Amino acid sequence: MRIIAILLTYVFINNFILVKFLGLCPFIGVSKNSESAVGMGLAVTFVTGTASVVCWCIYHGLLEPFGLQYLQTIAFILVIAALVQLVEMVLKKMSPSLYKALGIFLPLITTNCAVLGIAIINIDESYNLIESFAAGIAAGIGFTMAIILMSNIREQLELKPVRKSFKGVPIAFISAGIMALAFMAFDNSLLTNLHLA
Repeated sequence: MRIIAILLTYVFINNFILVKFLGLCPFIGVSKNSESAVGMGLAVTFVTGTASVVCWCIYHGLLEPFGLQYLQTIAFILVIAALVQLVEMVLKKMSPSLYKALGIFLPLITTNCAVLGIAIINIDESYNLIESFAAGIAAGIGFTMAIILMSNIREQLELKPVRKSFKGVPIAFISAGIMALAFMAFDNSLLTNLHLA
């Protein structure tokens, strides 16, 4: 039941984009079309899930036993950078068009604070390995859901008459704000009502 609570928490209640406002750079930059949004979402989900497991293992297997917890951020960033390089190489070989569409935003996953955020939250919340993996996957799914919703909204807005001063990024931020308000309906009472907390 705790795994279900973690999944619901990071997909809906503490969505990294719409509630915690982490990872806004790729969220706004890549959400112009659905194909790029799906690709970025899947890449981020892979990195958050894998990084959560690897960072948990490094923290509990190396940093904590030797009293090196202060190196946590540096170690986690190195893990995330290595995983992003792996994703880049795979995408370049498997889907050159998606690799090109993601452009500069793919290497920016390395500095995406949502990825580092979930790795640190896993340690701060004292999650075990399975819970850390669930939190990482859920955070990635929440990110993917938010970026796909935003890409659909932005594609529709391209077809609608929007004032010149609001076109592009301004209307994207306004739309994100309205989406964030909608996500405020999900809160911890959802978990309590489901008896999962």
